[in-house]
Amino acid sequence: MENQVQLIGNLGMNPEAKNINDTVKATFTLATNTVYRDSDGNKKTMTDWHNIVAWGGLAQTIEQYVKKGDKIGISGRLVTRSYEDEKGNKKYFTEVIARDMLLLGNKKSGEN
Repeated sequence: MENQVQLIGNLGMNPEAKNINDTVKATFTLATNTVYRDSDGNKKTMTDWHNIVAWGGLAQTIEQYVKKGDKIGISGRLVTRSYEDEKGNKKYFTEVIARDMLLLGNKKSGEN
């Protein structure tokens, strides 16, 4: 089986790009929403935040074309890693290593 995830959401921050060993790495957060009704029938929205990492040409494209609030689609693979904090506690985090991106949403008026 292949490790693959697809997300559609909005950027929670402008991408942060840096050069690492002659390769560009871009990181950002992506917010995805789930809409549901509670036991009283009220509409509720639950937001999940995802850490996204892109490398190389995809990272350059992301840095150039997307900004906080933009709606995009991302496909990639999930990676979970761990580290020890300063108190010796083991911490885990999960991120998506992006393979592809799709720009979504409407073009703002006046843009080409």
